[in-house]
Amino acid sequence: MSVYKVIELIGTSPNSWEEAAKSAVDKARESLRDLRVVEVNKLDLKLDDHGNVIAYRARINVSFKYEG
Repeated sequence: MSVYKVIELIGTSPNSWEEAAKSAVDKARESLRDLRVVEVNKLDLKLDDHGNVIAYRARINVSFKYEG
């Protein structure tokens, strides 16, 4: 029997939503162990004052085995 914790992260990228999600997962991997599932919840864009896309953002839920 196992218990998992879920946290929400937001990754960003100047190139794509896929890169944004991957950057969040890569960062989570640096401090969390036993990552299990990543769920993409929301995709959005950051715009400059002229309406040009300057960043892709991916909001994700990451689940990992809870050891506390």
